[in-house]
Amino acid sequence: MMYNVARTLQERLSAPSRATTLYRAWNALHTSAAPSVELRGLQAFASSIKARATGSSPSSTSTSTSASTSTSTAASAAGDGEPGRTVHFRTANRPHPVHSASDTDSDTWANPFGTKVWSDEEVNAVEVTHKPVKDLSDMVAYGTIKAVRFAFDLFSGYMFGPINEKKFLRRVIFLETVAGIPGMVAGSLRHLKSLRNMERDHGWIHTLLEEAENERMHLLTFTKVKNPNILFRSAVLAGQGIFWNMYFVAYLLSPRTCHRFIGYLEEEAVRTYTTAIDALDNGLMPTWVDMPAPDIAIDYWQLGDKAMMRDVLLAVRADEANHRDVNHTLSCIKASDTNPYIHKEH
Repeated sequence: MMYNVARTLQERLSAPSRATTLYRAWNALHTSAAPSVELRGLQAFASSIKARATGSSPSSTSTSTSASTSTSTAASAAGDGEPGRTVHFRTANRPHPVHSASDTDSDTWANPFGTKVWSDEEVNAVEVTHKPVKDLSDMVAYGTIKAVRFAFDLFSGYMFGPINEKKFLRRVIFLETVAGIPGMVAGSLRHLKSLRNMERDHGWIHTLLEEAENERMHLLTFTKVKNPNILFRSAVLAGQGIFWNMYFVAYLLSPRTCHRFIGYLEEEAVRTYTTAIDALDNGLMPTWVDMPAPDIAIDYWQLGDKAMMRDVLLAVRADEANHRDVNHTLSCIKASDTNPYIHKEH
């Protein structure tokens, strides 16, 4: 029906009038609902008319408008999900930053993959939890995490003396450079498997890559507070080379154990951020009491213009708790099952 309306308008109106009328119709309809096949036809039709009227390239006009459509559709698909289904992250109803000119005029980079939104109730309700060890796979994952944490706490000096801003930043910046690896490795391996088998992945890839991107945003946020030196960056390079290859081999051998490993890793992350929040509240991190949140954090988590570093810690902790629950869940289901944290298969 919508396509027939467009045809009628084309026949009866001049080129400039057709472009204006059709674009107004498209904008009015596309803001109220996800575009249907007919609506996309109207969009493409309007793009071609506008191109002819202005003398611009039809392909470039169509590409620009199609990108806007894809963003709107993706935002709708990544929303709160269908009743009875779980989603990994809720996406804010905001324009895609890639299509915003303001991003190029500011020192604050806007992440183009969706904003993670947590309510005050959600960030304050996060608790330190632990999933009991039940079998050999769990035992291997949990034992490895405990060994890694002890070694890192020892060599980084984290276990000696009370926590402070310098000690905390040294710890989390290094760990976030590693925390972004598992999701990328697992997502790429499942991507390759999907290509080899020529079948769908049932939603896992999206969640795993989203996790990797989220961890990277944690890193970028904390580097706004402290810029690591060359020695620290060298340690990061070595750590990435070792962990990437170890996790790559481990995921090929036992994806279930790897997801349990990350679940336990995120349990430790939640514990670390909870300790930092308590330390901040108890005056052990005095320089952060009145420190405003970095602009990148305000934009990413939509914290509000008056957000402080404590708000950043709460948001990051909520992310880590979410990763914890996601990975424990993925470890409990078959690799061929549909990912319960995304309501639409990818």
